[in-house]
Amino acid sequence: GRGFAFRRKQKIERQYRRLLKKRKQVHSQQDDQFTDTYPEHLKHLYLAEEEKLKKRRRTPDDSGSSEEKLNKAADGCGIYGYVCLMIISVSRMCTFPSRSVVTQEKFKNKTSNQKAKEEYEKIKAERARKKEEAEKRKQQREEAQRLYKKKKMEAYKILSKKTKKGQPNLNLQVEFLLQKIQQNT
Repeated sequence: GRGFAFRRKQKIERQYRRLLKKRKQVHSQQDDQFTDTYPEHLKHLYLAEEEKLKKRRRTPDDSGSSEEKLNKAADGCGIYGYVCLMIISVSRMCTFPSRSVVTQEKFKNKTSNQKAKEEYEKIKAERARKKEEAEKRKQQREEAQRLYKKKKMEAYKILSKKTKKGQPNLNLQVEFLLQKIQQNT
């Protein structure tokens, strides 16, 4: 398993990252982190895109320091930085008519916030449906209990009737049993 040595290694890595952060030299190991977690059927696409972005970063741009700053910012952000860089570079290269195509593609691909909202709405609808079902079951149960108590009370009234002398009225009890037998058959 992961024992004390693993925890010690993690602690040392954390301390090292803190030290680099203090020196404003963020170490970018995030490129290697994400390659193992790609889905198998899409792995080749992610790797090809990553290679393309690495080549694009290596080639010197004559546009100036703003792109270098973006590249440095993207180093700390990992894959998400690459995606941001790609979107910015595409939007700079595109002319006005093709920008509408890019924006349409953005709206087709949902952001994490939109996905989270949709997930929240699904959960909310599911909870509302479950609550409604529970309320329905509760009302049915209450109705069944009310009918049961009513029937029980009628049976009690019939069976507890007495004659003038205080004896149980056997005629009513026999009639009640006869009705019960007829209902069952």
